[in-house]
Amino acid sequence: MTFQTTTISISINNSREKVYQFASNPENFPKWLAFVKSVSKKSDAIWTAESDLGKIEIELTPKNEFGIIDHTVTLPDGAKVHNPLRVIENGKGSEVTFTLFKLPAKTDEEFNADSDLVKEDLQTLKNLLEE
Repeated sequence: MTFQTTTISISINNSREKVYQFASNPENFPKWLAFVKSVSKKSDAIWTAESDLGKIEIELTPKNEFGIIDHTVTLPDGAKVHNPLRVIENGKGSEVTFTLFKLPAKTDEEFNADSDLVKEDLQTLKNLLEE
């Protein structure tokens, strides 16, 4: 079984390296992810976060040269959500792409609302990195 997806992207006028370094650092998540209120390190790859959803756990892909910031979020009910996130070179700047999956329990309206939230988060990231 496959899920419906949408890929959301934004161009940022800053180098891929700088965007990747900022976006892949969990300590910066509360600055650009609206639903994350605070984070704390559990291990090298796992962080806990206080969020609008309650306490969540974020397991990150190890730092890499490819701009991959994939992460798995464990929700308060134990459900795991995989989130593909990439930073790629786009001329002298970068492109940030996020693939959003429509989970079976989500309505079309909820999926569209989630997509809008991701767009807002990526816009916040752009605003922070283009200052």
